[in-house]
Amino acid sequence: MSTRACVRQRTVPAPGEGQAGGMPVHSTEPSCGPRAASRHALLWVACLVGFGGAAQGAAPELLRERFAAVSAQATRTVADRPVYLQSNETPDSLQGEVFALVERPYADVRRALAQADQWCDILILHLNVKYCRASGAPAAEVLDVGIGRKLDQPLAEVSWVKFHYRVARSDADCLDVTLQARSGPLGTEDYRIAVEAVPYSARQALVHLRYAYRFGVAARWSMKAYLATIGSDKFGFSIVGQRADGQPIRVGGLRGVLERNTMRYHLAIEAHVMNLGLPPAQRLTQSLEDWFSATERYAPQLHEMDRGSYLAMKQRELQRQATELPPVRAD
Repeated sequence: MSTRACVRQRTVPAPGEGQAGGMPVHSTEPSCGPRAASRHALLWVACLVGFGGAAQGAAPELLRERFAAVSAQATRTVADRPVYLQSNETPDSLQGEVFALVERPYADVRRALAQADQWCDILILHLNVKYCRASGAPAAEVLDVGIGRKLDQPLAEVSWVKFHYRVARSDADCLDVTLQARSGPLGTEDYRIAVEAVPYSARQALVHLRYAYRFGVAARWSMKAYLATIGSDKFGFSIVGQRADGQPIRVGGLRGVLERNTMRYHLAIEAHVMNLGLPPAQRLTQSLEDWFSATERYAPQLHEMDRGSYLAMKQRELQRQATELPPVRAD
């Protein structure tokens, strides 16, 4: 197995920021080499089989094996809860993924993530998501999502993404959910958010988030223009080097953008899941508070505005979301 082959993973794609989390993070790079070949072979099989495939019975254990392998790659302990983030960039795609233990029983996580309308309560927490509405019959549900800048924007100016919502598997052993769109903001393609979850202990669920997209020349240039201007001083989580004074150098560029948004979506999932016991109206208000608090724990990467501005913006967006329909558009 070549060095390049042993780190390749199934792509499941989203840019945010220029257009468009409460927990510690271990940021890792996939490792390769002869001594790691057998482990990466297992991970590669896990990626290819996925959840809902022919080997359904083995899939939950494969995810636990992947979590064990990723957590073993961490080079430092930063706090009391394991959250592992890694990313990959190819000439035409980006993928980020988070493995994390969520402090809620798996049954609660499954209940929260296996319903399309609840995903709108998750996605709207992200500061670049300006609108979300679920529609369609079961097994053919779609989410119309407006993605824009971190400030107030009229819906006519946002980029619209139509996610096809698919539950490949939802049972007592495993959940596999995918939100997939043919096109995304800034000319991106094959835009995806996918989540797998399995029981880990009586009070914990293992959650694996994958966030990815493909892009052509136009999309790459749009992102590079952002990175050369207002995004020039931003960075992600992965450590890619060390300064002369011993301080870590963190990944920038397109991977930095991807990592920041991958973490934002993970924190949105967790904020929603942790507030399931509250009444619906109170749940969303508390989730907004918790999401902002979680992102501030990673302020060097994720801070964009103060709490009051974020909450006020989101309340206006929620009011609009409840009273306005998305534009009619072809998929």
